[in-house]
Amino acid sequence: MKLIFQNLMQKTTKIISPRPHLTKTGLENFHVKFNKYMFYVLFLAGLLFLMSTQIAYAIDNEITRRTMSGLKGVSIVVEELQPNIVKYAQKVGLTREQIQKDVEIKLKSTGIKVFAMNEWLSAPGRPMLYINVNTHEFEKYLYAYDIKLEFQQVVFLEANPSIKTIAITWSTNMTGIANIGTLNSIRNNVGKMTDIFIEAYRSANKEKRD
Repeated sequence: MKLIFQNLMQKTTKIISPRPHLTKTGLENFHVKFNKYMFYVLFLAGLLFLMSTQIAYAIDNEITRRTMSGLKGVSIVVEELQPNIVKYAQKVGLTREQIQKDVEIKLKSTGIKVFAMNEWLSAPGRPMLYINVNTHEFEKYLYAYDIKLEFQQVVFLEANPSIKTIAITWSTNMTGIANIGTLNSIRNNVGKMTDIFIEAYRSANKEKRD
């Protein structure tokens, strides 16, 4: 990442070097290129910050955890990975199917039931753990990613109890950067975030276990 940043700075330095021979049109083109590269420099500086400190956000508190109380299990839904990363991700075991398997194993190992589709359809609240890994290739072989874990279930509207809908009642997400050699860190981070969900679920159902 540091080499990429240095390379971009070298390009910018070349662009801003004095060019006394420029015509008016050439000078206008120069300003367009300069603004373009300065945008990339600032953008990359921000991504460097993200890379040095992975950022996690969450709607994870006592109230949101209590929305899991009394549930008998969850269904797991994992979105397909985006085409821009699939070819490289498969080489390190980062696939939709593998993420699904990893999460199921973690939940089952801690006593949390994972519903099959027919069980989920008849489960009160139809609770679901939804997982989405969103990626963006901002430089060749370099990806910004955002991982979302959302706990969704059927809720009723207080103003009109006859209306019910699926809502997110707990969530956590993480952003970071990976290259094609470190894509496995995304899979590892999904695992860490699954541990956060497990801790939240178990804390909401602690009395029932005890």
